[in-house]
Amino acid sequence: MAAVQWRSRGRSYDAELQRCRTEAAAIEFGDYHPLKPIMVTDTKTRRGARKGSTSSTSSSSSSAPSDPLSSMLDGTDPLSMFAAASATDTPAMSHSSSTGDIGKKRREKEEEAVGPDFEPWSSKRGDILARFTTTEKLSINLFMGSDKGKAPSPGSSAVSEKVRTRLEELDDLEEGSQRELLNLSQQDYANRIEELNQSLKEAWASDQKVKALKIVIQCSKLLSDTSVIQFYPSKFVLITDILDTFGRLVYDRIFTMCSDPQPLPDGFTVEDVNDTAKETCLNWFFKIASIRELLPRLYVEAAILKCNRFLNKSGIQETLPRLTAMIRGIGDPLVAAYARAYLCRVGMEVAPHLKDSLNQNFFDLLGTFRQISGESVRNQLLLQRVEVPEYLTLYSPAINWILQCIAYRAPEPLLMEMMERCKTMANNALLLNSVMRAFRPEFVAARATDFIGMIKDCDESGFPKHLLFGSLGRSLACADPPESERLTILNEAWKVITKVRSPQDYINCAEIWVEFTCRHFTKREVNTVLADIIKHMTPDRAFEDAYPQLQSVIRKILTYFHDFSVLFSMERFLPFLDMFQKDSVRVEVCKSIMEVFIKQQVELTRDPVILNAMLHICKTMHDSVNALTLEDEKRSLSLLIIGFIRMVSFGRDFEQQLSFCVEARATFCNLEPVLVQLIHTVNQLAMETRRVMRGSHSRKTAAFVRACAAYSFITIPSLSSIFSRLSLYLLSGQVALANQCLSQADAFFKAAVSILPEVPRSISVEGKLRSSEAFLLDFINNFLATLLVVPDHPEHGVLYLVRGLLNMVQDYTWEDNSDAKVRVYVSALPLLAAMSQEAYLYSIPKVDSNETLYGGDPKFLSEINKLCETLIGQILDHLKVLGRDEQQCARRQGALAFSLFGVLLAHGDLRNNKLSQLAINLWNLSHKHGYCETRVSVRTLEYTKHLAQQPDMSHLSDTIQRLALQSRT
Repeated sequence: MAAVQWRSRGRSYDAELQRCRTEAAAIEFGDYHPLKPIMVTDTKTRRGARKGSTSSTSSSSSSAPSDPLSSMLDGTDPLSMFAAASATDTPAMSHSSSTGDIGKKRREKEEEAVGPDFEPWSSKRGDILARFTTTEKLSINLFMGSDKGKAPSPGSSAVSEKVRTRLEELDDLEEGSQRELLNLSQQDYANRIEELNQSLKEAWASDQKVKALKIVIQCSKLLSDTSVIQFYPSKFVLITDILDTFGRLVYDRIFTMCSDPQPLPDGFTVEDVNDTAKETCLNWFFKIASIRELLPRLYVEAAILKCNRFLNKSGIQETLPRLTAMIRGIGDPLVAAYARAYLCRVGMEVAPHLKDSLNQNFFDLLGTFRQISGESVRNQLLLQRVEVPEYLTLYSPAINWILQCIAYRAPEPLLMEMMERCKTMANNALLLNSVMRAFRPEFVAARATDFIGMIKDCDESGFPKHLLFGSLGRSLACADPPESERLTILNEAWKVITKVRSPQDYINCAEIWVEFTCRHFTKREVNTVLADIIKHMTPDRAFEDAYPQLQSVIRKILTYFHDFSVLFSMERFLPFLDMFQKDSVRVEVCKSIMEVFIKQQVELTRDPVILNAMLHICKTMHDSVNALTLEDEKRSLSLLIIGFIRMVSFGRDFEQQLSFCVEARATFCNLEPVLVQLIHTVNQLAMETRRVMRGSHSRKTAAFVRACAAYSFITIPSLSSIFSRLSLYLLSGQVALANQCLSQADAFFKAAVSILPEVPRSISVEGKLRSSEAFLLDFINNFLATLLVVPDHPEHGVLYLVRGLLNMVQDYTWEDNSDAKVRVYVSALPLLAAMSQEAYLYSIPKVDSNETLYGGDPKFLSEINKLCETLIGQILDHLKVLGRDEQQCARRQGALAFSLFGVLLAHGDLRNNKLSQLAINLWNLSHKHGYCETRVSVRTLEYTKHLAQQPDMSHLSDTIQRLALQSRT
């Protein structure tokens, strides 16, 4: 196939557009319109009528399509049938009335059960283990069963062999040898307890039930040991985990025995339990009753309290008071308090409606308070060198839990009763603290002033008042006190808080009351609180040990102050931020501020207070970036800073906006996405200037848009991503062209062409290497579309930008066996054909394109034709190369040939016989190996026939006949 002389066909874009438009025709709808609503009316049926029947009236004609939603109103849909059945007097009504009592009982049962609003023990477990720790060495006493055989005791002949053996095993447990594990660290102790828990499960799985009971008894005895008293709450948590496991295993075993042959329902009664299960359950209670020591017998029976359901309908109700009375025999008040807490915990799980037992446990606990100040407790604390305030805090988890159980869904008068009991006990601080934490915040907030008076009367030597104010503050953060009392409450609380000497205790309490201050007061009070925090936390750099609390203060302030002009006008807010000296914490705080700003700042801002503060915060985040910073972290920081930049607007003061972008570029030079956003912002600023001036720039605005172009031209080379540079060069050039900055646009386009050789053959996309060809071809096609309206530079040759681009494409190192270069040549042909037209398809206002500069000059057209002929020659040479290997390259050859055929058909003047013959040859080549889709081929022929019907395209008729003939052959 030899190259032919190219000539573009003449195009009249306006005429083509008119031919493509469809003719508008008025449609007579009459009474019917497809969007007119269908009016549906339901009529009630008489008693004898069909259930669910309805009648519908519509303004639409009978020929109107039926509405799919209204069509179901005849009663055939399930909801209508259900409603009709409910509305009529049918047997279903009697069924619903019969199920009413069942539903009522179910609701009553749900009211008795513990709901999701009750904070479970599992949520407190981790906090107790983390709070009550020790560095003292711990010990575990393990009672090992003796291996000696025992002679039968007198009178044992009446006892069965099985019962006697099990009793002897229990005797072995209590009379066997003792082994003590000494010098255990806290972690070692926890590991040993976990090993015992695993041993319990393994013994149970291997059907060694007595061994499992021995393990539980051993662990229960450990709860009588208070040698390391500050660790006792954590020890209680660890050991009761084993008791819970044992209780669950016993219950599940008996429940399984009742499920043969049919499963036992959840709401079973004693009558549903078979005799074998009852006997087994009773046997377990007998085993536990034979334990000699009080504490393990109490704990183990409480662990299987739920099993009373298998024996007696009122078994749990009778057992709870007995176990409550047994606890009175425990001498140590701390051990007794936690035993009551465990009994209340089990009671809430199995019978939450039995409030009498809970109340009795609490009253018994109050009766033991005088023991706390007794001589035996004082001697124990003196021996272990534990202060009284620290000792009293050990009671908090137990008392808090008991009071939580009592206060759950309790009426308000119960709080008043508890307050009276506190007063009768001289406002015991420990009890008062638990009361404030247990009852609903609404009840506590309504009596906040009364609680403050009670706190004042407390003895501070035993329980610090700042802890009491902390508990009160937690309630006031959830519920509002009377408005008239809020300022008095804050003043009274802060008088106590500000006198706390320990920085850690101070910030723990201040952090709680910050929320109350932010919730009900203005920036003046919040600023005063921040000043007080800075005053307490700055000496000796105490803030370094309180970063979590200080971060919480920031979060609470940001929760209630969304007006950042108010926030940053607080004198002490930025000095407060300066206390975050640790880089990682400082960045996290800045990120939290930025997230709230982006979310809450709805309107664009130019407030200098906000801008200066936010620039400082963004600079802090930017300066944290180094060579070790992860890409995800960089991306996260960049998005936050970009969000701030987008919210900055100086209105019509465009010069100030550009100055801000210049400052931001210097500040955020290490984050590439931010620089990209700044370039987009400046380009948008230039286009906004053009819009304001309606495309006619004055001398001042012309200089300004040139300054914007200079900003982009200087910034783009600092980007590392080659495709970011290419796209921004193209976009900035288009913006400059739209603003009549021809020399700047020329510089952008030449810069884009010059860096094309730097494009790598592969790029990383989402962590995977991919070929860059697709991205490069997409950019070049966009570039070619822009070059149509770019006028040639007077000092350069004709089409110098197009030639420069094609030369770069020619010299670029493409992938092996790639057709990308030839595809660019095919894409360039429509551009050159469009350039040869008398009127271009599109243009830029006030910019003279080549159509104006050359005005159809024959020399200009000759240059275009020569360039087209050269490109076609390159394409045909490539097709010949592909033709040498028909098996591997036939599909590629056919696709390229068909693409070139389409270009010739749409843009070439086929009145030239040689060009027409070339088109036919390309058609044949594309169909030669059968790779051209039949549907595409048929549609192309139809399009050609459509073109041939136009007056100036009648010469295509002969071409169509030859194409159709070749298709048939």
